[in-house]
Amino acid sequence: MHIFWHGQSCFQIIASQQKGEQVKIVIDPFSEEAGLRLPKLEADILLVTHDHYDHNNIKAVGQDPFLIAGPGEYERKEIFIHGIPSYHDDQKGKERGQNTIYIIEAEEMRLCHMGDFGETELSPEQLEAIGDIDILMVPVGGTFTIDAKGAAKVIAQIEPRIVIPMHYQLPGLKIKIDGLDKFLKEMGQKTAAPEPKLLIKKKDLPQEETKIQVLSA
Repeated sequence: MHIFWHGQSCFQIIASQQKGEQVKIVIDPFSEEAGLRLPKLEADILLVTHDHYDHNNIKAVGQDPFLIAGPGEYERKEIFIHGIPSYHDDQKGKERGQNTIYIIEAEEMRLCHMGDFGETELSPEQLEAIGDIDILMVPVGGTFTIDAKGAAKVIAQIEPRIVIPMHYQLPGLKIKIDGLDKFLKEMGQKTAAPEPKLLIKKKDLPQEETKIQVLSA
């Protein structure tokens, strides 16, 4: 499996199938109004966590993807996806509305993309629905989502094998949120060398402590 991050909450995941075929998944493509440039993207499956301009630029993704934009259970090209309802804020959606957490099952691994999760912590019902997670994509920038401390709390609740931080300040981003440094400090990690992508197989997942994997946008 290849995982690429393009800034904000936008990821492209390329999963291999048993027959040698590949399935491309794109999550939360943003409008360039956000200040970042989106590369040319194609997908078989497109996930949108909520309807804000920095997450829902579906026209930017080619190949006429199968669109998933809300809670429910889905299957496409042997990829299983579960959308779990959540809130974009800690006021039960009164400030910024709904958000969908997505669980993606591919290559015998379970991935969780938190979207713009803004609640103080996961509820018992959400946590049960999420289950065991290998790779967690979690917002850390605060203001519009959970911040570093909130992300640390969610990570402690889920206990994933790998954490990929997202939705933090980048050069050019017009949305003012915290940088990555606050999250790394909260997690007791001084630095992290960004990688252009995460290439991972189930057998390569860390077995002991949770690993923080920073990707370059």
